[in-house]
Amino acid sequence: MPRSKKRNSRGGQQSGAHPFSDEDASIETLSHCSSFSDHNSGADEGGETAEDAAQEDFQYKLKGFIDSTVDKSAKTRQGALDGLRTAMATRILYEFISERRMTITDSIERCLKKGKGEEQSAAASLACLLCIQLGSGIESEEVLKTLKPLFMSILADTSANVQARQAVAKTLGLCTLVAEDDILDVHATMESFERLFVHSYARGDGTRPAIGPQVSALHTNALLSWALLLTICTASQIREVLRKHLPRLPSLLESEHVSMRIAAGETISLLFELARDMDAEFEFEDGEVLCDKLSALATDCNKHRTKVDKRKQRSVFRDVLRAVEEGDFQSESIRFGTERMTVDSWSRKRMYDAFREFVGAGMNYHLQANEFIRDVFELGPPMLVDSATLKAMKISRFERHLYNSAAFKARTKARNKFRDKRVDVGEF
Repeated sequence: MPRSKKRNSRGGQQSGAHPFSDEDASIETLSHCSSFSDHNSGADEGGETAEDAAQEDFQYKLKGFIDSTVDKSAKTRQGALDGLRTAMATRILYEFISERRMTITDSIERCLKKGKGEEQSAAASLACLLCIQLGSGIESEEVLKTLKPLFMSILADTSANVQARQAVAKTLGLCTLVAEDDILDVHATMESFERLFVHSYARGDGTRPAIGPQVSALHTNALLSWALLLTICTASQIREVLRKHLPRLPSLLESEHVSMRIAAGETISLLFELARDMDAEFEFEDGEVLCDKLSALATDCNKHRTKVDKRKQRSVFRDVLRAVEEGDFQSESIRFGTERMTVDSWSRKRMYDAFREFVGAGMNYHLQANEFIRDVFELGPPMLVDSATLKAMKISRFERHLYNSAAFKARTKARNKFRDKRVDVGEF
């Protein structure tokens, strides 16, 4: 499957919530979209000053968070990391972050080396959000180049904090998708994930290893990151994966941990999809046995499992069974602002779930405004929406605020071309 991202596509263009490129920020375009703003924001100088002041205050807080990542207090560092993560998950901050990329990367590296489990986890997550903000290109590549040796070391170190290893297993997969340009390096990273989750496979004699919940969560994250990178593998790599892993993956369906069972089922569906993309007549030798397992999980009534686990598992495995038996995928339509995106394949679902894992409630906003994520999902450049359409949309107050805020900043940017205004160059 071809890699679904373009090089040099960045996560955003302007600090704050501004989703428009320099080329789009023409006076004509911005005049047209000036009607975005509601009656409270207005176009008067007083409102503009208030917006500017709020933006300056926000950036001041971000600078404070960056400073605090090197504080002596672990609690202060943790709070700073969490503050930066929240900001990057819910706003487009490309310019601000780009100017401070090396400082932020150094802070992440220091927290990964010196911190304990929770701090290391937060630092790893922040590294992924940093790459998402920067998008694919030299900047995110340099971030990954700096942090990858440390990620690989933590991942392979059985004496390292398991919480940190879980976070790194999740982070390294998406960072690689965003920032790694060499498919051989992608394959090497996949092998590091394989070395973890194969320990959950059934042994040669059919017996299952005893895996605790924390280690199982590590193996699950490694499997999901491995599956994510499958979506950008070459045909020859996929054939090798099918030969090596498809016969063994079904043993993970017998795991006592529901997250591992579900991850294994979705990964098997993904592999079948990729195999059929290469060969429409693809058949799995043990397909009948596999379908029996999937059918049992789709109708599981095991009294030792919680109702929540059984409900979640049944729903997933009904879809997995259809995928394996019929090559079917239950499409999902995702609405964000005035747009809709259809998740219509297991590959697309794995990518969507991976991004949503990090940006959380900010996913819809990133789908609207983040150029890199829009590029991954082939959504085209960010859209402009007039006020009549905006009012007709049944969207949340928060989403409407994001549109209004973006339009206001776009107008301000155009006007500032004709003003002698001091610019923040990143000193703090």
